[in-house]
Amino acid sequence: MQIWAQLNPNQRAELLSRPALVGSHALSDTVADIVQQVRLEGDEALLAYTERFDGAKLESLRFSDASLSSFASELKSEVKWAIDQAYANIKAFHEAQYPEDVVVETTLGVVCELKHAPLASVGLYIPGGTAPLPSTVLMLGATAQVAGCGRKVLCTPPDKNGQIAVEIRYAASLCGIDEIYLVGGAQAIAALALGTESIAKVDKIFGPGNSYVTEAKQQVSRIPAGPAIDMPAGPSEVLVIADANANPVFVAADLLSQAEHGTDSQAVLVSNSAELIEEVQQQVSLQLETLSRKTIAQQAVKHSRYILTEDLQQAFDVSNAYAPEHLIVQIENARDSLDNLTNAGSIFVGQWSPESAGDYASGTNHVLPTYGYARNYSSLGLADFMRRYTVQELSHQGLQNIGNAIMDLADAEGLDAHKQAVKLRLDAQQSKSGAL
Repeated sequence: MQIWAQLNPNQRAELLSRPALVGSHALSDTVADIVQQVRLEGDEALLAYTERFDGAKLESLRFSDASLSSFASELKSEVKWAIDQAYANIKAFHEAQYPEDVVVETTLGVVCELKHAPLASVGLYIPGGTAPLPSTVLMLGATAQVAGCGRKVLCTPPDKNGQIAVEIRYAASLCGIDEIYLVGGAQAIAALALGTESIAKVDKIFGPGNSYVTEAKQQVSRIPAGPAIDMPAGPSEVLVIADANANPVFVAADLLSQAEHGTDSQAVLVSNSAELIEEVQQQVSLQLETLSRKTIAQQAVKHSRYILTEDLQQAFDVSNAYAPEHLIVQIENARDSLDNLTNAGSIFVGQWSPESAGDYASGTNHVLPTYGYARNYSSLGLADFMRRYTVQELSHQGLQNIGNAIMDLADAEGLDAHKQAVKLRLDAQQSKSGAL
């Protein structure tokens, strides 16, 4: 337990530091080599990497339509119901985010518009690993579906038999995703960015992944005329603000729900009650023994922080300084604290709102800024799958009304052609008016 008031600024910064990201030159060089190989060899490189990293020798990268639709007999009824429920909630929440176009006559005869359009093609990356992630398929796929993206491309690594989990297949079918490729890692990101014989390149790439995937997304986003990416990413994290009345069993469970994500995940408890912190630490030890991913969680727990503050306002300040991906508020009248909490990817209010709800089925998106990026990045939403653009139309009178302002500003900036583009029109208007 660390007492916040007793720490100097350097100690506070160290306490709130994250586990170090793998960002070595070796990683960067390895990813750059993979991207270059995909650029040069296309499908051949993808097939070779899939055999090397995933142990699957494929004839084709495209997952067959027949395999995609063969989930009915394989999917457990309770899992199907859960996916259906999550899909409905995610879709409903994101449908409510649909933006309205704007039309404003800024000056008489000068009409300005803000319009919105879905991205034409999006790449959705779903990691492999020890468990299937249908929830991520829903978070990305349902949002792209609601936005109206014309082409939704899903990439995910196959198992050794060249298959993907039935849960992922079913979630993809709900979201209208019928273009699925059996490729993962940095090579999948490169394929989505550059295009190959089988995979046409996309406009924007979404989805979480390991350090190689993260590095690949950063690299391809710098390619001239290359794709955009959703956001920077780091290890998953949670910060819980709890007072003396919080349930230590619930708090410990929330901390461990993040710890089991990966060995580099971080869980932070900030409280104004030393007794509560001690009870939570005891509960963490007890609950840790019951987890199937105990080994992973044990490593992550080493990055945990237990911070004692003088009062709740100081706890809010600590949270804002940390800017967590997930913020859980288990205090009396928790909703009243929201105005004090400015930096968080997603906030869970009250004791009945576990972070797990947002990960799966409440309806909010679980793709969130990590590693402190919640200060300046937003949680994934419908707007990320759309682009906005402006339209302006000036009438005869409108150009007369603002023409002099345009010319004077162009003149002040020394841009003669800009000024001339207006002056020639005004002269033509005056000439036409005089002729009449």
